[in-house]
Amino acid sequence: MPNLAAMDLVELFRKELELCKVTEGEKLVVLAEPASRSEYVEAAFAAGLALKAHVIQAVLPGGSPVPLPSSRTGSGAGLTSLDENPLALSLLQGADMVLDLTNEGFIHTESLGKILGARTRMLFVADPPEVLARNLPAAEDKARVQAGAALLRAGRELHVTSRHGTDLVADLTDAHPGFQCGIADDPGRWDHWPSTMVLAWPKTSTGRIVIAPGDILLPFKTYVRDAVTLVIDNGRIDDIKGDGADARMLEMFLEDADDEEARFLSHMGWGLMKNADWFSMALYDRESLMGMDARGMAGNFLFSTGPHPFMDRHTYNHLDIPQRGCTVAVDGRTVVDNGVLVEPGSR
Repeated sequence: MPNLAAMDLVELFRKELELCKVTEGEKLVVLAEPASRSEYVEAAFAAGLALKAHVIQAVLPGGSPVPLPSSRTGSGAGLTSLDENPLALSLLQGADMVLDLTNEGFIHTESLGKILGARTRMLFVADPPEVLARNLPAAEDKARVQAGAALLRAGRELHVTSRHGTDLVADLTDAHPGFQCGIADDPGRWDHWPSTMVLAWPKTSTGRIVIAPGDILLPFKTYVRDAVTLVIDNGRIDDIKGDGADARMLEMFLEDADDEEARFLSHMGWGLMKNADWFSMALYDRESLMGMDARGMAGNFLFSTGPHPFMDRHTYNHLDIPQRGCTVAVDGRTVVDNGVLVEPGSR
């Protein structure tokens, strides 16, 4: 792991803000909570000043939504304190750019749509500095993920297979393809640094997914030890097969959720982040990183369960499961071959 003790965080954040097209005279809000990384707040503030933006630092009350169990907060509502704070909301709606340095972000909150609806750009940042530096996006990354999203938009069928036995077909009709590239440069855009991926929200899928040893379960932040087979029918997990602890843990998660919406698949897609490190999760304290290396790693297949905004499913019981070694094809066109990124966007 590189030693970044002497790294100039100000320069790192300056480069990122330049990618997000922060320019002289723009209104930039550095948003934090009491538990945010103070070095990030200071570096972001200084970087904004270096770009001659009008910078304001705002601190919101922190903490996880209550009474959600801890296993759901990592992908739950996020920081909800903004929802009941019209003064703070108006501040963010009046900004050109918000750098969100809170620990949970606002991705599933009511406030996010209001902020983006005001054409404010927002970038979420929460991972350790070494992860940010290694995965600092390049301007061309946006074109790469846009090409993948365009392929999904024009496609009819996403087909995922693996030598472990995965064979899943998802209907891409009205699947709302999207992307993340670690750059929030368009008005009303939310993005996440680091993240380079394409994704879609299929309304239905059928087949089986074999979660193989070495794959990752998030938000548990654990590497799978024993294979688990998910039997999927019409987008729903109908059965979980496997003799190991991982299969039992997933069964217990869904049993404890007692939530039918938790048993459905959510978004799915593939990663394009070339410098991602699959093993970074094993090298850091679990609370110090979000697992974006695994989510965005080039050539992965990422699928999730639970919430689906285009089918009015809003459960907080949400899993992200990045996998290696899959083959992903759109209408027969291979974009990932046995875990290796092919196209679009390969370079």
